[in-house]
Amino acid sequence: MADFVKYQALGNDYLLIDTAETDLPVTPAAARLLCDRRLGVGADGVLRLPHGPVHADRPIVLHTLNADGSLCARSANGVRMVGLHLARRHTGVARFVVATPAGESIVDVRDEAAGLVEVALGPAVVEEPDELTVAGERFDISVVDNGNPHAVLFLDRVDATLAHTLGEAVAGHERFPGRTNVQFTAVAAPDVLRIEVYERGAGYTPASGASACAAASAAHTRGLTGGRVRVEMAGGVVEVVIGDDGTVRLCGEVEQVCAGDVSPALRRRLEEVG
Repeated sequence: MADFVKYQALGNDYLLIDTAETDLPVTPAAARLLCDRRLGVGADGVLRLPHGPVHADRPIVLHTLNADGSLCARSANGVRMVGLHLARRHTGVARFVVATPAGESIVDVRDEAAGLVEVALGPAVVEEPDELTVAGERFDISVVDNGNPHAVLFLDRVDATLAHTLGEAVAGHERFPGRTNVQFTAVAAPDVLRIEVYERGAGYTPASGASACAAASAAHTRGLTGGRVRVEMAGGVVEVVIGDDGTVRLCGEVEQVCAGDVSPALRRRLEEVG
């Protein structure tokens, strides 16, 4: 039994800690230390899985913490990682219902060997297009709630420098007192979006499932894209499909990076920080 299993989805990485297999503490302070890329294991967040026996008709409760220790109501990539994790440990089970503070999500493992996993989210709430002034510049934005808050900025072109330079200013803007995730978005074609992501609890990240869904929902609501869109991020590509009922489905690859135990020294420090 391992203390943690590390997964990544196009560079968006999480530590999955299964409390059925380890007594490693998973508090906000412990998450900050575990996610530290110099003092800990390193990740964008922690997935705590306090499940018992897996049943196809019983939701599996998932608790997610960002790298800064804050609560993440639902990570779409994290939910997909949980799906792959459970499928590989429970032969014959390829569909799960994962319960998060943002609601229940249906996860389908499409190809276990390839790590291809799909998650269905509920309809997103997309506000009317608006403007936001940041660093003296005015941006065209859509505010989206898909279980987490997002500010989707529409631009002619995007790059990582823009996200690194303005990401924190948007995430911490006074308009968003609880902070927000940020997607710098360019519509490359009616079925292609290019985005750069800045997460409110982890900073710049090469990929984010919830961010891809938020950008697709905003673009679709504006009539800029159809119901099926390819979302290109620095880490790679995912597909987002928006159904007639508003249900958003995200499909892409998930990969297990490693599994391991923390050292006695790190465990002591985790216990000390509480």
